[in-house]
Amino acid sequence: MVVESNQSGMADVPLKANLPRKSAFSCEACRKRKVKCNGASPSCSRCAARGEVCVYSLAPTLSYTKQLEARVAQLEDALSKLRSQQPPEPVVRKGASPASPAESSASPGIRTRIKQEDENEGDLARDFEGLKVEHDGRISFHGPTSLFQLPSGLLSETSSTSPLAMQLEGRKERLINNAWRERAFEQMATMPEPFQYLLDSHWCWIQPLFGFVYRPTFTRDMKINGPYYSDALLNAILSHSVRWCKTEPRIGPILDSFEGGAQFSDRAVSGLYESLKAGFVGIPTIQTLLLISAQECGRGNRTQAWLYSGMAFRMLDDLGISIDSRKYSDSAHLSDEDIELRNRLFWSCYFWDKLISLYFGRSPTMQHSRVSPPRMILDDTAEVEIWTPHGVVFPDGTHYPPTQAHSTSCFMKMCGLAEILNQILIHIYDPLRQVSEMEFYNCIQEQAANLADWWEELPDYLKLQPMDIPPYAPPSHIVTLNCLYHTINILLHRPVLCSKSNREAYDKSHLVQCMTSATTILSLFDLYRRTFGDSHVVLSLAYSVYTAASIFLLEIQALKYAAPGTLDKLKYCIYALERVKGSNPVIITALSLVYQEMQKLQIDVHLVLPTSQPEQPQHPQSQPQPQPQPQPPLHQRSRTHHSHSPSQHHASSPVNLADTSRRVSPVQQQPQQTDHPINSMHTAGMTSTAPIMPGYTFQQPVADFELSQTNVPQMTTAHLLGGMPNAMLTLDNPGSYEITPEVFEAFSYAEPITTNMTPAVDYGWDRH
Repeated sequence: MVVESNQSGMADVPLKANLPRKSAFSCEACRKRKVKCNGASPSCSRCAARGEVCVYSLAPTLSYTKQLEARVAQLEDALSKLRSQQPPEPVVRKGASPASPAESSASPGIRTRIKQEDENEGDLARDFEGLKVEHDGRISFHGPTSLFQLPSGLLSETSSTSPLAMQLEGRKERLINNAWRERAFEQMATMPEPFQYLLDSHWCWIQPLFGFVYRPTFTRDMKINGPYYSDALLNAILSHSVRWCKTEPRIGPILDSFEGGAQFSDRAVSGLYESLKAGFVGIPTIQTLLLISAQECGRGNRTQAWLYSGMAFRMLDDLGISIDSRKYSDSAHLSDEDIELRNRLFWSCYFWDKLISLYFGRSPTMQHSRVSPPRMILDDTAEVEIWTPHGVVFPDGTHYPPTQAHSTSCFMKMCGLAEILNQILIHIYDPLRQVSEMEFYNCIQEQAANLADWWEELPDYLKLQPMDIPPYAPPSHIVTLNCLYHTINILLHRPVLCSKSNREAYDKSHLVQCMTSATTILSLFDLYRRTFGDSHVVLSLAYSVYTAASIFLLEIQALKYAAPGTLDKLKYCIYALERVKGSNPVIITALSLVYQEMQKLQIDVHLVLPTSQPEQPQHPQSQPQPQPQPQPPLHQRSRTHHSHSPSQHHASSPVNLADTSRRVSPVQQQPQQTDHPINSMHTAGMTSTAPIMPGYTFQQPVADFELSQTNVPQMTTAHLLGGMPNAMLTLDNPGSYEITPEVFEAFSYAEPITTNMTPAVDYGWDRH
C-alpha cells in the first residue's frame, strides 16, 4: 500500500508543477539555485548553513496566516488575564500558552527553570559560535582561539522565534508516540539468553536511576545498527548487569559459557578502544564510557573509573552536548529525538560526575551554566510504566504488587539533588581549595535552605517519610533517591559538628539533622533489603549506609561513651556493608576504615563474620527451607562497649550472614504483631506469614528491624537520640530533641570522618 501511495503521489507531480503557489514555500536564494527549501521561518536550513539572509518574497499561505491570527488571539487573551490578576500568578509566563503541558506536570523548580529559559529566549535565538557540523555529520565545538575556526562577526539569527511552550508541546507529543511505538516493537522482538535477561536487569535496576541510555533509540538502532547503537555499548550494558545477576540460579549457569560474563567486559573495552583509535566517536561511545566507569568504580578500581568518566565528560564537550541543543538545532539538523537524547545524556553525566567525585573525595568536573541543556525531559513514558523487581523471586503465592515506576520524575529530582551536592562538594569538601570560614557557613546556610525546598517540592509518590515507612519498598530508584537525600543532608551538617570555632550559642539542629538522617537511612535500607534482598544494592545505597556509620562512630568518639542503641546501629551498618561487598568490592575499603576507627576507639561489638558469603540470595524452592535455631535476643547477650580484653571478642557466638531462600512478601496479609521484635529473632526461610518491619517513628528513633530473612542483629529499643544519655526525646513533640550544650560541644572535639572511602583530610582552615 505504501508503494502504491508513492506512485500515486509521483503521478500527481506534473499536474501540480505549474501551480504558482508552489514557489511560496521557497526563499529567494533557494529559488535562484533551484534547490529544495524547507520553508523554515525566519530562515530556512540552507540559508542558515551558508550564513545568508533568507528572504521570502511571496505572501504567506492562508493556513499560516490563520495560525498567526490564532496565536495572536491566544496571547492577547493571556495578557488580559495577567493584567486582571493582582498580584500576577508566578506560574503564568510571558509569551507562553496558559496550558503548557511541559509545565503542568513539572515541579515548581522545573517551572522556574522553564520561565528562565523563556526570559533568555532572545539569547537562544542566536547561533552559538564555535559549533560546527563536520563533513561526517557530527557536531563539534571549537572556540575562536582554535585551529578549526576563525573569529566571526555578527552571529546570524537562525533559531525559530516561536514560543518555547509551543515547541515543547509538539516535541513532547512526537517523542511519546515514538517511544510507545518502539516499546511495542521491542515486546515483539526475541533475543536469546543471557542477553535478554541482562538487558531487562539493566532497564529495571540501573536505567531509572542513572539514565545512561535512552531506551527507544537504543532498542531501535540495535535492530538496524543505527547511530545510537554500538556493540561496545551493548557489551558494556551486559557486563554491568552481570555484576548483579551472575549468582542468580536462572542465569548463572548460562554465563559459564561466557567465562562468567568476563567476555562481555573484554568486548566492551576492546570495542571502545577501537572506536577511539579510529577517531570516530559518538553518543554510544560516551554511554559506554559511563557504564565502564561505573563498573570499575564498584570494583574498587579508582584510577580506571576516574579516567573513563573523565573521557566521557571531555567527549561531551567535543560533541557539543554540554550546550543547549536548541541553539543549533536548525543548522545541525537535529531531530526532536536527537535533542531529547542529548539533554538526557548531559544530565546523566552531570549526576555521575557528582557521585564519583563524592565516592573518591575529589572536585567535580561538570558545572551547569546558562548555555547548558535544560533540566527537562519531554518523553515521560517511563513515568507511567509498571515497575517489577527483575530477578527477585518471592514465596509461592505472593508477588510484588503493580507499582508505577515514576522513573522520569525520580531522575529529574535526582539531578536537582545533584546540583545541591555540587555546591557542597565545591564549598565544603574540595581538597584543592582553601575555604574560608565565612564561605563555609554561608554554603551550609544556603544549601540547607535548598535541601529543605527540594524536600518540600518532592512529590508524595517519591517521598518516604521516616514516620510512615510503608510495609514494602517502592521501586528501588525511589528508595535510593531518599537515601541520597539523607546522605547529602548528613554531609552538609556533619562538618559543623567537628568545627572548633568559638560559638556564642550552640545550634543543636546540625546534630539532630545528622542523627535523624543516619537512623532514617538504616530504616530505608532495611526496608529495601527485606523486599528485594541485597543482591541488587547499588553503590550509592551502600555509600549511604557507610555515611550513616560515620555518624555513629563520630558520636562514640565525641562522647567517649558507646551507648547500646548506637552500638546496635553501628553493628547493623557493618553487617549491611559486609553483605553487599560482593557486588561492590570498593566497600571493602570503606569497611576497613570503619574497623580501624572501631579499633582506635577500642569498641567490641561481638562481630564474628564468616570468611565468605553468597553475593546473591538463593531464591525460593517449592518447599520452605528449614529454619535455623534463633539466636538469643541482644539484650540477653553480654556486651562490652570498651573492651580491652581480646578474649571477650572470641566469647561471642558467630553470626550467620548467609542469605535465605525467601523474600518477604510485599502483598501478603500480615498478622498483627503481638510481641516486641526484640523478643523474637526472625530467621531464614520464613513462610508467607513472616511479619513485616513496623514503620519508623520518631517515638523510636532506633527502629526495631524485623529481619525476617537473615540473622542480621536486631536493634534494641531506645528513646534517646542515637542512644546518647543527655539527648532525650521530648515525647510531647516527637520532632524535637532536648540536647544539652555539653553534648553538642563534645562533637567539636571529635576528628572529622572522611566523606569518601579513602583516608580523611582536613576541612581546610585553621580554628582559633
